[in-house]
Amino acid sequence: MEAIPNSIHAGMKVFDRSMHEIGTVETFRIGDEDPDRPGPETAGVSPLLEEERNTFAAALADIFTPDERLPREMQEKALREGFVRLDADGLFAADRYIFPEHIDRIDGDRLVLGVHKQDLMKA
Repeated sequence: MEAIPNSIHAGMKVFDRSMHEIGTVETFRIGDEDPDRPGPETAGVSPLLEEERNTFAAALADIFTPDERLPREMQEKALREGFVRLDADGLFAADRYIFPEHIDRIDGDRLVLGVHKQDLMKA
């Protein structure tokens, strides 16, 4: 997919390419309306990220807590293209980031990926 689907919502079950349930949607950001001008204006954002989006710095702070240092290019990609944060199943399972290219389809109340869980970037 080229963008995070508008029909995504928190709590949605996430399945990998083998149709194994790997977790749920924790938070999401659909992406900038104008990809040439990154900023806090988005087409859609989860309620957890919605409150403090007044500046680019606030948007980054909401998405990435200090202990989650993604490379700068991945932070910019997440703001520009959107992302889904997967709340991974399992006691010691690391949460992961899903980008538009990982998504195969929305099937009812399920987000189906075109990749396996281990192919996703850890949060």
